[in-house]
Amino acid sequence: MKPLFSSVIFGAAVLALAGAASTGTDPGISFEYHRYEELRKALVSVWLQCPTITRIYTIGESFEGRELLVLEMSDNPGTHEAGEPEFKYIANMHGNEAVGRELVIYLAQYLCNQYQQGNETIIDLVHNTRIHLMPSMNPDGFEKAASQPGELKDWLVGRSNAQGVDLNRNFPDLDRIVYINEREGGANNHLLENMKKAVDENTKLAPETKAVIHWIMDIPFVLSANLHGGDVVANYPYDETRSGTNSEYSASPDDVMFKSLARAYSMYNPVMSDPQGPPCREDHDDSSFKDGITNGGAWYSVPGGMQDFNYLSSNCFEITLELSCDKFPNEETLKNYWEQNRDSLVNYIEQVHRGVKGFVRDLQGNPISNATISVEGIDHDITTAKDGDYWRLLAPGNYKVAASAPGYLTVIKKVAVPYSPATRVDFELESLMERKEEEREELMDWWKMMSETLNF
Repeated sequence: MKPLFSSVIFGAAVLALAGAASTGTDPGISFEYHRYEELRKALVSVWLQCPTITRIYTIGESFEGRELLVLEMSDNPGTHEAGEPEFKYIANMHGNEAVGRELVIYLAQYLCNQYQQGNETIIDLVHNTRIHLMPSMNPDGFEKAASQPGELKDWLVGRSNAQGVDLNRNFPDLDRIVYINEREGGANNHLLENMKKAVDENTKLAPETKAVIHWIMDIPFVLSANLHGGDVVANYPYDETRSGTNSEYSASPDDVMFKSLARAYSMYNPVMSDPQGPPCREDHDDSSFKDGITNGGAWYSVPGGMQDFNYLSSNCFEITLELSCDKFPNEETLKNYWEQNRDSLVNYIEQVHRGVKGFVRDLQGNPISNATISVEGIDHDITTAKDGDYWRLLAPGNYKVAASAPGYLTVIKKVAVPYSPATRVDFELESLMERKEEEREELMDWWKMMSETLNF
């Protein structure tokens, strides 16, 4: 990942600044489609408007060489702050599903505007969350879809990347591994640990997929959503069915929490949450939809999807948001889509501050990275980040939470978790070497006492 300060971006910066100046200090949101160069300018415009809380960086390039751009929003951009959770939105992995791409751009503009206007909710969110916004994972596909003449776009043109790869079927199929481990025993998470080289050498993975895999594994993301189009529902793991059938409910160990996260988005979207809303198409089966949410496997099975990859390769919980019946709707409708989704987009980010959080340290106060956080009754572990900090999303309830690490004694604590905010639970782990030394000293003291008492 690298910051984006090339001569091209500075050229875009000049144009963006000129555009902002012509419409006032807060130009608001322009409800229009952004081609690749326009997207760059829009992100730079936000950076110029809010330079102290934003940063633009790229995680790599598409097959045709377009940068996979990310706008970061934080009170300390560019830095992981110990104890502060990381959040991401990623859109447009299917290039012809364009609404999410625009909503992420509008969200960046909105957060910047509201921050400057003193909106306390937004200020608190920016100061206590590191937010990453990627408008397009598939810029090549979008350019192909957008280049079609007329307002009606083909249902499939631009869906795949420039190689013809469906990026949402291109991630390592970790579901199959975890399903075997459920039956035979084995790891329940971080199934690609220490395999970055294997990812780079895998010729079946598209460059966009590889870039996102490294992004997921390099940053301790806690919560995410990927934005799609073609339906209106919040979809949660697992996406791939256990039996291999086309459709069956496929619960993850965190099924209760995922349903709560999906509802946190759908409840503020009047179209998504409408129980009387018609299906997007007459022949469409939306029988698995309830309250605007669905289990992915219950809808249809998706092997190699990004949503489940997040959950099974990292600490990150991700859901999939289907935001529009039309994949590439008329530009005049974009304002309506923004109004339908604005509150949901903000509320979903706030969900990152739920469950339990804290630090794992040794008895000398040194952070223990890569320690395991386990919750009794939920077969899905997470690990601590480099500063020993962790965030474990949980639904309200009473839990036993354990922290463990190689060479240390495990510590278990009982905790009552409300809906929000996250409950602080810190752990101090005693080294086994320290314990053995302590026991040896106690034995020597006992022997000395016995010797003196019995005149040995």
